[in-house]
Amino acid sequence: MKVLMINGSPRKDGNTSIALEEMGKTFEAEGVETEIFRVGNQNVRGCIACGRCGETGKCVFDDVVNELAPKFQAADGLVVASPVYYASANATLIAVLDRLFYSSHFDKTMKVGASVVCARRGGCSATFDELNKYFTISNMPVASSQYWNSIHGRLPGEAEMDEEGKQTMRVLARNMTFLMKSIALGKEKFGLPKTEQRVSTNFIR
Repeated sequence: MKVLMINGSPRKDGNTSIALEEMGKTFEAEGVETEIFRVGNQNVRGCIACGRCGETGKCVFDDVVNELAPKFQAADGLVVASPVYYASANATLIAVLDRLFYSSHFDKTMKVGASVVCARRGGCSATFDELNKYFTISNMPVASSQYWNSIHGRLPGEAEMDEEGKQTMRVLARNMTFLMKSIALGKEKFGLPKTEQRVSTNFIR
């Protein structure tokens, strides 16, 4: 089992990292391979809807997004983590996710997704909902925990004091591991769900 963990924080050792590291220790104990990839410190522009990825299979802007795509394809699960800015995710992370999900055309069905958010105080649930939308449009089951997947801290290292938040991360990692292993067994015995030819309609017709 492999899990790709995308850290949307610009801070190398910030509170978002504490959440992912807590998950990483649990994944390791469960025999799951992980890779943490930090994108919040990178210069990434948003999607311009040029459509070139439909022709080439990759984004026209050759940056971290194209580097992440094969890692995402090889993974059984994806964790996306962000600090909360104005009740939403880091804009750099959103630019990465928009382009990553839109430009990568491999089948994401039954890859397990999980979002993790970190805030000083409020805005966690709004950001949590925002990030989960990438999974729910891609046939990806969403892993949950005993509480919404959040941890709290403002100054660097403060999240270490959030014992409930850290426990939420550990439970999330165990639940995600169970889902990935169960899906692997299901694929082996039953295969993936039957697919239909995609129907795409516009609101005007």
